[in-house]
Amino acid sequence: MGEKERYARHLILEEIGEPGQEKLKRAKVLVVGAGGLGSPVLLYLTAAGIGRIGILDNDIVSESNLQRQILYDTQCLGALKVEVAARKLQALNPYTTIVPYAQRLTSENTFIIAEYDLVIDATDNLPSRYLIDEACVRYGKPFVYGSICEFKGQVSVFNYQGGPTYRDLYEYHDAIAEFQQPQGVIGALPGVVGSIQANEAIKLILGSQDTLSGKLLLIDLLKGSFQTMNFIN
Repeated sequence: MGEKERYARHLILEEIGEPGQEKLKRAKVLVVGAGGLGSPVLLYLTAAGIGRIGILDNDIVSESNLQRQILYDTQCLGALKVEVAARKLQALNPYTTIVPYAQRLTSENTFIIAEYDLVIDATDNLPSRYLIDEACVRYGKPFVYGSICEFKGQVSVFNYQGGPTYRDLYEYHDAIAEFQQPQGVIGALPGVVGSIQANEAIKLILGSQDTLSGKLLLIDLLKGSFQTMNFIN
């Protein structure tokens, strides 16, 4: 019983098994942003048995969040997202350590990234993404990128095993549309994009070579399409 029963469906996967589950247990992941993308990312990584998860966000729960941010409910209105998330995630999996940081990412606190194995970008703005990119390059950490707007989303992996960085993509491929909030978004889209981000993070921890590093996954839920675009460093 206990952990073996909890992770039984992982343990029977050839790609994970007991050695892989032990890697997940030893892993430390920082999620920057606890909103639309952060909600599914945090839920799935916690359920998967990641050993230590940091949550960096200084926002409070507002009513407009509830259409897509599935970690929260009406009773959470006005509360700090990281505090609500930490409580709910700890209840989901007591074997995972949840570390809340009620802060906004700035150039003054990017040192937090050095304490983790990888970073998940669940933010909604360009300045934060560039801060994450710069810090991950400085500290040698990979990061999983995700963005959403209306019915469209993007996912990629940056700074992994010598692969491209975020700046490599967006300085030299200006024709690619960059999604920014606040804009409209269909409620299910963060669930799709965030789930893929969580899956990419798990693959990185397991040491998979089959990741989205050097690739950009383009999602369009209105058309029901998924396309992968390759790009070079």
